[in-house]
Amino acid sequence: QVQLVESGGGLVQAGGSLRLSCAASRTIFSIYTMGWYRQAPGKQRELVATITSGASTNYVDSVKGRFTISRDNAKNTVYLQMNSLKPEDTAVYYCTIPLLGAWGQGTLVTVST
Repeated sequence: QVQLVESGGGLVQAGGSLRLSCAASRTIFSIYTMGWYRQAPGKQRELVATITSGASTNYVDSVKGRFTISRDNAKNTVYLQMNSLKPEDTAVYYCTIPLLGAWGQGTLVTVST
């Protein structure tokens, strides 16, 4: 069973940047599409970005041009670079391998005004 561990969350002012990391425990990580979701207080979990094994990416409209998902298969790690952060980006961010139903524990991102 694969385990996912997120890191990199924290408190940042609006307009700032953060980079989230998600490390997977299995070396077959490279063959799977990876995703980042987020859940804001009182809201449903929403898909933020995905990256396929071939590094094709997809983003929710609200983060296009500000967030970048990437992966380093040698390190079994997927990243989410978040720039120009807004207060509405405040949420717990989760890493996932959708095909396996694997989720990390989440990392909190708080964007202050």
